[in-house]
Amino acid sequence: QVQLVESGGGSVQAGGSLRLSCAISGGTLRVYGVGWFRQAPGKEREFVAAISSWGGFSTAYASSVKGRFTISRDNTKNTVDLQMNSLFAEDAAVYYCAARPGGGSASETEYSYWGQGTQVTVSA
Repeated sequence: QVQLVESGGGSVQAGGSLRLSCAISGGTLRVYGVGWFRQAPGKEREFVAAISSWGGFSTAYASSVKGRFTISRDNTKNTVDLQMNSLFAEDAAVYYCAARPGGGSASETEYSYWGQGTQVTVSA
């Protein structure tokens, strides 16, 4: 059974940085595309970034985070990281990682496995 565990959340001031990590167990990361999603209070869960298991690890980003966030993967460690720079108050949310066989996707319905989430708080 594939399990995902997020870590690295916390509190940071606006303009600061955080690095989230998604650890995968019960499976081999190299066959999975991984996405990061987030959900703020009172809002729908939204796509943040995704990375594929093929195509040179192609990536995709939501327009709201492009240029500030970077998704990367280390298949030897079975982890996918999300480096978040220049954080805004609007980035505060619970961040989830999700995995699916093959390519990454911006659609949460295409993911088979989900982590429990990690809280990111951004203060002004």
